[in-house]
Amino acid sequence: VASHQSGHNSGVIHSGIYYTPGSLKARLCVRGAALLYGYCDLKRIPYKQCGKLIVAVQHQEIPRLQALYERGLQNNVPGLRIISAKEIREKEPYCKGIMALDSPCTGIVDYRQIAQSYSNDFRDAGGSVLTGFEVSDINMVNESPAGSEQAVSPIDDLSPFQGEAVYCKYVLTCAGLFSDRLSQISGCSSEPRIVPFRGDYLVLKPEKCYLVKGNIYPVPDPRFPFLGVHFTPRMDGNVWLGPNAVLAFKREGYRLCDFDARDFGEAVTYSGLRKLVLKNLVYGMGEMYRAVFLRAQLKELQKFIPDLSINDLLRGPSGVRAQALDRDGNLVDDFVFDGGIGDIGSRVLHVRNAPSPAATSSLAIAEMIASEVEERFSL
Repeated sequence: VASHQSGHNSGVIHSGIYYTPGSLKARLCVRGAALLYGYCDLKRIPYKQCGKLIVAVQHQEIPRLQALYERGLQNNVPGLRIISAKEIREKEPYCKGIMALDSPCTGIVDYRQIAQSYSNDFRDAGGSVLTGFEVSDINMVNESPAGSEQAVSPIDDLSPFQGEAVYCKYVLTCAGLFSDRLSQISGCSSEPRIVPFRGDYLVLKPEKCYLVKGNIYPVPDPRFPFLGVHFTPRMDGNVWLGPNAVLAFKREGYRLCDFDARDFGEAVTYSGLRKLVLKNLVYGMGEMYRAVFLRAQLKELQKFIPDLSINDLLRGPSGVRAQALDRDGNLVDDFVFDGGIGDIGSRVLHVRNAPSPAATSSLAIAEMIASEVEERFSL
């Protein structure tokens, strides 16, 4: 459980500042964070509300920072306030900035523990969790009359072994990096397409972790598709720096050398990726350069914490983002449900895209999915 996206994310419980007021992402994040903190308290899963500073280091960033503040207020994010350079130093003594947005309700947690707890809850409710069970096809079988010896039992036919079948009346998929392929298997749309982007983190050496107390984030630049480097404390006491965002050559490829011919071929031949690259060529080349040369990434980090040196950094873990793209090269930035028609398509609901902050929003997303399932399948 949580071997991939959920176990390789930053571990941040987001507060809902960035998202368009009234959007599904904004509503789900704010509600999801509240539900997640309550769930952690109920299950005694440790977390820390260490807060987050979104720091402006240049004067031209201040209007964008103030716009973020207004957006956060519209999204009902609790406790937000704009703070001065002096107040930044009081909260983060080694951070250099001219103004910041303080979000005290942002927290950190180990999402592996969250996912394992969800799995335990599902089993306790009578469900079965099968891992290492690849979905290779979705087919219809003839339904036998009730009481017949050939009647299919949805419970007895569950098998944890590769190659066996699971019989059920309806199918709900939340397949992350493979959501587009599962949709195609069931005869549904191939759009939006999933293109994997790897994010590589750096890690502060243990003796330098005192430099960072809470989350430190940049002011997002709307010209670029990704957020940029940030500082993230972890539940184990480490501090992660990053991530960058570069094309992964394998959907579950966490190392630079990981390669899968099908994954790579589908990505580079997709018109949506080519158009995204052309629109962000300079940015993309910069990300690739910083991924290879530590000093280039250090230069970005030193904008916020000047005391950092190359000797303070270690290469850390990586994660792969399941980025949904449309054919015009636009990042699909909100939730996408998909079903189909016919015998199979009408019995399947695909969650095609659940973008960040989906881990924070997971319980609120679950409410929405359950409602969608009940309505679609008339349950």
